[in-house]
Order: sequence, then structure tokens, then C-alpha cells
Amino acid sequence: MNGRRLRVFYVVGMALCSIAFISAAMSGDILFAGTFGIVIVYLGARYWMVATGRP
Repeated sequence: MNGRRLRVFYVVGMALCSIAFISAAMSGDILFAGTFGIVIVYLGARYWMVATGRP
């Protein structure tokens, strides 16, 4: 899979996790919101690694 396609997948994943994060936070589920927050940070780090050419 090439870098461009990976970046699209990471952006879509961050967008979906952001929606889930907001939904969990508004309903008061702190544990789920924290989990989605960690996943967003991970996907952001992976996106940065792919965008800069790091493995």
C-alpha cells in the first residue's frame, strides 16, 4: 500500500475516532472517551511518520 493511500486511511480513522470521542465525552463515558483519545493520538503519530517518510 502506498503512502498516499495510508494517509487517507489515517485521516478517515482520526475523523471517525473524533466523532466517537465527542459522543462518548458528551454521554459521560470517560473511559471510552480516553480510549478514543489515545487511538487518535496514535493515528496522528502514524500519519506523521508516513507523511515524513519514516517507517
